[in-house]
Amino acid sequence: SLGAEADEIVSAKEGDSFTLRTGFTERQGDHETEWRFGSSRTLLIRIKSGNVFTSSDTIFRDRLLLDRQTGDLTITNIKNEHTGVYELSIDLGQTEFKKKFVVTVYAPVPVPVITRYSPQCSSSSSSSSGFKRVLLCSVVNVEYQDINSYSCVVNNPVSTQITHLDISKLCQTCSDCDNWSQKEL
Repeated sequence: SLGAEADEIVSAKEGDSFTLRTGFTERQGDHETEWRFGSSRTLLIRIKSGNVFTSSDTIFRDRLLLDRQTGDLTITNIKNEHTGVYELSIDLGQTEFKKKFVVTVYAPVPVPVITRYSPQCSSSSSSSSGFKRVLLCSVVNVEYQDINSYSCVVNNPVSTQITHLDISKLCQTCSDCDNWSQKEL
């Protein structure tokens, strides 16, 4: 489960790469090192006697890069299915070094689109993913001024998109701009 106790919490964006760091500047001798993933503890990579064994698991195929000096593991072109718990174990002979990473992969947020909503005007807005969200913005006891600055910010832990509202462009299709408290995003 993602609620597992972690030594490190990592947030990553779909399509990017992320590196899970051992914390060592060089490998700890010729000791066996393993990287595992998920509740089933699927073996991703094992280094033993200088040989590297890589998982044939399809969700990681052609995505795993191992730094042979440090043991750090980089996963490229990540997808949501790479969200989960990653475990590192290094057999040091008398002891075993362990480190656990909880990784959450997020989709990048879409650029917000601001359009005027009015029954007299036909406008629509949708993000590139096809989802449509309506945000009703109400401001009371505020005098209308062209110089006011407004923006819509959409964010998650790995990305932010901002669209600034240009009131003159928003109101150019309708004459009743005195009542512009509803915006469709």
